[in-house]
Amino acid sequence: MALRVLHCPANVGNHPQGLARAERRLGVASWCVDVDRPWLDYPIDEALAPPTTHGVGVELRRWRLLLRALRDYDVVHFNFGRSLLPARTPSLWDGGARHVPGRLYGRVLAMRDVPLLKRAGKRIFVTFQGDDARQAYGPDVPHAHRWLGEAVGGGYYTAGGDALKRRTIARWDAWADGLFYVNPDLGAFLPARASFTPYASVDPEEWRPATPAPLPRTPTIVHAPSHRGIKGTQRVVDAVERLRREGVDLDFRLVENLPHTAAREAYESADVLVDQVLVGWYGGLAVEFMALGKPVVCFIDDESARRYAPPELIDDLPVLRAQLSDPYSALRELLTSRRDEYENLSLRSRAFVEKWHDPVPIAARMRDAYESAFAVQRPRMRA
Repeated sequence: MALRVLHCPANVGNHPQGLARAERRLGVASWCVDVDRPWLDYPIDEALAPPTTHGVGVELRRWRLLLRALRDYDVVHFNFGRSLLPARTPSLWDGGARHVPGRLYGRVLAMRDVPLLKRAGKRIFVTFQGDDARQAYGPDVPHAHRWLGEAVGGGYYTAGGDALKRRTIARWDAWADGLFYVNPDLGAFLPARASFTPYASVDPEEWRPATPAPLPRTPTIVHAPSHRGIKGTQRVVDAVERLRREGVDLDFRLVENLPHTAAREAYESADVLVDQVLVGWYGGLAVEFMALGKPVVCFIDDESARRYAPPELIDDLPVLRAQLSDPYSALRELLTSRRDEYENLSLRSRAFVEKWHDPVPIAARMRDAYESAFAVQRPRMRA
């Protein structure tokens, strides 16, 4: 009988949905549910609450999904470091959710569903995807992250919020059968047994590359931030303006607040993506661009990348390396002295996605982890 796997509570970056689809191709009965809404309107197996649903209605649906998890599934794979029940601090964890439960409600119920599911014999997995684990404050925060709080600004990182993340991670370590993360720098904040996994958000068969061609005379540069602060958007805008003042011919598009279908149209008509320039790894959007055969400019923290990600992946990575907080040099080189490398970078970008981001091999690894969790005796919960 096929394992029954529930991916929830949010389809952040389309990684959970991509993983669920690929697991089904391998014979796993996987299903992805977004409690609040599809993240950026990605297609999803089930959006639990339509946009018109009142806050109380969302919470009722949340509890019904927990009952379904207890009744219908063998494995519950949580994403973005969140469980099904409301988080303790919604402003930090819910990514702008429409219906934010009261603070007391979240404080009382946060993560109480996880030990309940564990006692019911479910196997528990969790994937961290970014700022659910990343921190800027605390005694063990790596030097490379200590300046993030000031660089991002706006109270995005706080000492209290980072302390809560550490407590939450400790609870996941006590209860989860497996922990994964999709950004190498998160390995510094997670237990040693946590494992890096590439994004499974893009099916290469559904993202066909354009025919390789030289870089146009007036290339279109795209930057599409999910959050301007954490992506370093002002630094990207400053670099583009500097290039224009120097006479470099380019068009620039800032893509924001668009459903994914409309955003994809902008990506397909662009030539280069400037991704983030602060946190040290490329995002799911960069995978989409590379699948289209379009080069990406991004800051890569080589120290954390080589420590936590496969060395072969780093060696294959075709991303043009921006300097920390400043994409100017990398972007200028691509548009001037390295223009003749554009076609080769396009081909390498597509090949990289086919090798490292095909969801099926990633799903096969997850399936093996699920099955292994049932093959061993369950340890007693530590907290």
